[in-house]
Amino acid sequence: MDLTPGRASETGTGRFADRAVRAGRIVPEHFRSAPGGVRLSSLGLGTYLGAADAPTDLRVEQAVSNSVGSGRTNVVDTAINYRFQRAERSVGRALARLVERGTVRRDEVFVATKIGYLAPDGEAGLPPAEWVRRELVDPGILDPADLVDGAHAMAPRYLEDQFARSRRNLGLETVDLLYLHNAADAQLPVVGAAEFDRRLERAFETLERFRAAGSLGSYGLATWECLRSPPASPDHFDLERAVRLAERVGGPSHGFRFVQFPFNLTMPEAAIARTQAVGTERRTVFEAVHRLGLGAFTSVPLLQGRLAVHGPTRDGLTPAQTAIQFARSAPGTLGPLLGQKRPEHLSENLEVAQRAPFDPATFDGLIR
Repeated sequence: MDLTPGRASETGTGRFADRAVRAGRIVPEHFRSAPGGVRLSSLGLGTYLGAADAPTDLRVEQAVSNSVGSGRTNVVDTAINYRFQRAERSVGRALARLVERGTVRRDEVFVATKIGYLAPDGEAGLPPAEWVRRELVDPGILDPADLVDGAHAMAPRYLEDQFARSRRNLGLETVDLLYLHNAADAQLPVVGAAEFDRRLERAFETLERFRAAGSLGSYGLATWECLRSPPASPDHFDLERAVRLAERVGGPSHGFRFVQFPFNLTMPEAAIARTQAVGTERRTVFEAVHRLGLGAFTSVPLLQGRLAVHGPTRDGLTPAQTAIQFARSAPGTLGPLLGQKRPEHLSENLEVAQRAPFDPATFDGLIR
């Protein structure tokens, strides 16, 4: 299969944003400048949940087509382990059709994926353990000793294999952003700080090789607890450590430019808890992201649907829209990732692109 060439660019994403604003349905504040000069929508499409089956494949493809094709988002987030590789393939098919039809150009859309967790192929017709043995262990791609808790690895040869599979699944010659998926959360409490730093440095060296080869734009860390947890916690990780490791292997033009973490009305720690050490100061996660020159995407804005039912409302918005607007309004964020697949839910939630973010007083009122 031929891979679609190109990557998100300053020119292309600017073209997408200008076209959306000129159409009159999107406010200019919906688009934000990100590392690398790209202009990205303050709402992204996530692809995490759902069964590993053909009907869900179709719903993901429709969600990508509806959100990107309508001009309301140019950010798509996925991972090789989501739905046993089927999420990436669904994204790839939808993007290929959009590009083929001329609805968007490849340089207008920012595509992120994640590697690290074991990701058996849900369409291979093999039990997961058997697939891992045949595809990874027997060929020498994965040494079982490199696995943490039987589920996560970041050895160079394994990352090379997983990234090659992700590119094929997505049908893309160049991936815009590749995250190490929950690397600190999964490995740090098990292997300790010194060994984790060694593994992370080797992983960054591998990702820098992908960049040098032209197959990757930038890389980052997708996280869960580690950035928000108290400094004394065994899984705590300071972003500044990652930046310094990236500088050591890639110099000042290194590719470590993005981070992802949870943020919503019931998980506001990234905006209020000073968990991050930057120099001699303690900062919130959002403040650390800004100080270190990174871009931040946030996950679970609806707490997997619960805030869409039980959340507060503001300014005539539905509970779901209020929760999304809250996450979108955090100072220093690029925006939350929405995981809805039903067209009516996705359409409702993307309507906030027609509004400016909450003013600071409203945001602060909700966070308290």
